[in-house]
Amino acid sequence: MKNLRFLLLPIIFVCSCASLKQKSSIADNDVERIIRILSSDEMQGRATFTPGINKAASFIEAEFKAIGLKPLDGSDNFRQLFYKTRIISESQKITIGNENIPDTKVMIITSLPSLSYNESSVIETLTITSDESFFDSFKSIMQSEKPILAFVDKSHADAFKRLRDKSLTGRIVSEEDSKNSGAAIFVLGIDKAESFNIEFKNKIETLTLYNVAGVLPGKSKAKELVIFSAHYDHLGIIKTVEGDSIANGADDDASGVSAVISLAKHFKKLNINERTIIFVAFTAEEIGGFGSQHFSEKLNPDDVTAMFNIEMIGKESKFGKNSAFITGYEKSSFGSILQKNLEGTDFKFHPDPYIDQNLFYRSDNANLAALGVPAHTISTDQIDTDKFYHTAKDEFKTLDVQNILATIQAIALSARSIVAGTDTPTRISVMP
Repeated sequence: MKNLRFLLLPIIFVCSCASLKQKSSIADNDVERIIRILSSDEMQGRATFTPGINKAASFIEAEFKAIGLKPLDGSDNFRQLFYKTRIISESQKITIGNENIPDTKVMIITSLPSLSYNESSVIETLTITSDESFFDSFKSIMQSEKPILAFVDKSHADAFKRLRDKSLTGRIVSEEDSKNSGAAIFVLGIDKAESFNIEFKNKIETLTLYNVAGVLPGKSKAKELVIFSAHYDHLGIIKTVEGDSIANGADDDASGVSAVISLAKHFKKLNINERTIIFVAFTAEEIGGFGSQHFSEKLNPDDVTAMFNIEMIGKESKFGKNSAFITGYEKSSFGSILQKNLEGTDFKFHPDPYIDQNLFYRSDNANLAALGVPAHTISTDQIDTDKFYHTAKDEFKTLDVQNILATIQAIALSARSIVAGTDTPTRISVMP
């Protein structure tokens, strides 16, 4: 036994050095540098379709190139290009009887470039009464492919205003949805109309979007993929509060992007990945998750072993220091594998404590998870009390860099057996 103990000592020493090496390969000054750049005022809040997000994409590209990652198969650069149609209301004129209805009381949602209706047109009319749910009625009407004119009781004014204000920013639709010939016309405070005239025009434009993705090719299991992701877009310029109108998105989600870049450096240096690793920064998460949707459509989900989506790790979790939570923890063995690999450390991954927030289906992991991939989001945000979330105060100075660093180190350590090909999380059950 004594001889065996001496034989084991070199192994223990090597393992200890390996763990220390993994931790030391992620530098706090580098994490800070990345977040400061992405959340600077120069990026203008990184809203989709703005110069600010272009600057952010160029920065992430340069980081991936410097690390030595490869572009996705079939690409000669790190941008995964795709297109979406944006539809914005351009002009409208509504007359009910002899009354001109002000724009604030009208909401028209259609993919048509223009429309013209009157009481002689083939259009269904209905009333949303005070005892009906406006949101349920709205949802039902939007599912129709025929034109509908809905008169909305004035008791629904607040709900009407919220949806109307949102509609004014424009809708991003797929090519299929852009061909829908339906039209939903909502008029507030009118019970019915014997005569009406509706004239409406949309501005329809095709816009460019791109994820930024780099690949670390695998070795013996190169066809099996592990994904590390975060979204690099944010809200852009919002309503001014206390003289500040730039939603910098330091925690949401520059912190996550800093993790993706840091993990790319870490695993490139470590060189243990038998599986291929894709590091990707998604666009358009804040306006519908279009970036991760496009990315997922380009993959065979059966090839994806696991997805580590990282979102908002800039503040201490409700469980205290050295902790984070995993959305959908119970849906696969992903979380238990990560925790097993953290044995001997102070860090712990917990199940999502905010089940009522439906976070598992609200982030960029959702598209692949819906296809059975063990795709989960890792976060530390106290989403129910975070006063900086989606405000102009989500700035670098509000972040706990040591919390970010500890979380990235924990992900690096806990992911090692998955990227090395020795652990494979169970698949997520998909409803038929």
